Amino acid sequence: MHIGTMSDAINGGTIDDIVNEARAAKDAGAHTFWSSQIFGHDALTALAIVGREVPGIELGTAVVPTYPRHPWVMAQQALSTVAAINSRGDGGLCLGIGLSHQVVVESMWGLSYAKPVRHLREYLSVLMPLLEGKPVKFEGEEFRVQGALAALGSSRPSVVVAALGPQMLRITGTMADGTSTWCVGPKTLRDLTIPTLRQAAADAGRPDPRVVCALPIAVTDDVDAARKRAAQVFAVYDSLPSYKTMMNREGVDGPGGLAIVGTEAEVRDQVAELAAIGVTDFNAGVFTSDPEEVARTQSVLSEWL
Repeated sequence: MHIGTMSDAINGGTIDDIVNEARAAKDAGAHTFWSSQIFGHDALTALAIVGREVPGIELGTAVVPTYPRHPWVMAQQALSTVAAINSRGDGGLCLGIGLSHQVVVESMWGLSYAKPVRHLREYLSVLMPLLEGKPVKFEGEEFRVQGALAALGSSRPSVVVAALGPQMLRITGTMADGTSTWCVGPKTLRDLTIPTLRQAAADAGRPDPRVVCALPIAVTDDVDAARKRAAQVFAVYDSLPSYKTMMNREGVDGPGGLAIVGTEAEVRDQVAELAAIGVTDFNAGVFTSDPEEVARTQSVLSEWL
């Protein structure tokens, strides 16, 4: 199982801060450096710069929302980012995409979230051929696209989708390379996410999918305090219906219940469980601010590097 680390500076820091985070991740031996895209810097633009400055580590988006970006634009930007990364090293790009949430799509962007399953299917129908350098001629309800892209020095990135429910997972397994999850615990990954994704991929004749799991993590001697902190830090996710559904399925009371916390041995066992059920990439959301706990957490994670 590969270990990745998530950027904090993408939303609250400068581009130089993001570069420094990526350099620290590489120096620590991390396999992947991930960037979210919320209301700060554009993730792909930032990672194109990171790839020039810090070669040799895979860079990933977790995740870029689809609704504000036409799939043609997403493909063009992703291929340009890969070209920037490839020019300096062999780290590569994992393009993580997702639908975002109804409240964001409709209330903030003023777009329709009426048919999310159709949106994803049509989006991937346009995006994937373009990333592969193939011409597209697609006539759908939402997208009508004809043409091709050529980005010299580029290559096809791997594509993972923030798919949570069964329908989204089946589309993802059929059309993309895997999934990138947040607020999805080991029970749900084992019983729903991974088997649904694998079956869809097998039915489509695709390789075993990549399963990227992101969860809060902290090595600590005060588990109760750590869970309370996680509940506070990630409180917003408790109000988003798609994540709340996953937490209810897992049987936990909010993000604090999903956090991987405890002593070195306890955290080691919880991370090992993820690998055992088929998670291919663990995206570690280290949320403690205590320097000693940060060091202890990184020490445990280094055992997989």
